[in-house]
Amino acid sequence: MIVTVTLNPSLDRTIEVDVLTRGSVIRARSARLDPGGKGVNVSRALLANGVASTAVVAVGGADGDQLHRLLAAEGMRVRAVRVEGRTRSNVTIVEPGGVDTKLNEPGGALTAAELEEIGSVVVAEAGAASWVVGCGSLPPGVPDDTYAALCRRFAPDGIRVAVDSSGPALRAAVAAGPDLIKPNREELAEAVGGAVDTVADVVEAAGELRARGARAVLVSLGAEGAVLVDDDGVLTGEAPVAGPRSTVGAGDALLAGFLAAGARGARALAEALAWGAAAVRMPASRMPGAADVRRDIVRIHPRPDLARPLLT
Repeated sequence: MIVTVTLNPSLDRTIEVDVLTRGSVIRARSARLDPGGKGVNVSRALLANGVASTAVVAVGGADGDQLHRLLAAEGMRVRAVRVEGRTRSNVTIVEPGGVDTKLNEPGGALTAAELEEIGSVVVAEAGAASWVVGCGSLPPGVPDDTYAALCRRFAPDGIRVAVDSSGPALRAAVAAGPDLIKPNREELAEAVGGAVDTVADVVEAAGELRARGARAVLVSLGAEGAVLVDDDGVLTGEAPVAGPRSTVGAGDALLAGFLAAGARGARALAEALAWGAAAVRMPASRMPGAADVRRDIVRIHPRPDLARPLLT
């Protein structure tokens, strides 16, 4: 069982257009509404591939009710905690080739009492869990050390904690010793306060975060694959996609695949890349199922080319 925690979920509306032109009236080719938020997407990807997961989600207002209904319609096991703030709505505009323009609302604030209630639900659900995964941005009113508190709470019980966040929340979590963090290139650069322009830069930055406390670092690099740095060393890999549809949720699918495959070594990295690539081939923020995952396109490099520049 993998428990995901999403404090700032969303309704994600994805609109496909031929070309995005500012100041113009544009007729959409298609539109889709999905439940969203990083942790929500991780649970959706796990569910689509037959891996047991529970999503702990803060929901508020009419949009929160709709989010809950959409998750229930997918067959998700959800522990929804009602809050006073309104669940946000995000809009992604997708052009041909998978070029995304995202408009993300900040989300409603959480009170200390609401955060305490969510924490109690997470503790109750974690008893049967192998992983607790804290994902996404923190809404207003939530302390920066919230994900760090997950690490401190569950480590004594042998429950592993993964964190996929950014900024102060990620930095605070790293110091608390998470078993896994999954930054993208921009989040990694922000966390170490320096440029990340080559594979060597990724490895060095990941090593710095490991020195600060993170046990393993999985860095998603979009079309250029991913890098895993842990106690076993460094692995890189990629899974090229011809004709990408949408990158929304691809990093979440990648994290889900990594956890589902044991979260260690070449096999887990390969599964992560296969799930992430499958998500890129899907429209909007759909999560791929077993029939969508192609493992034959994955290439793992146990001896990475550290000098390789990152182009995207």
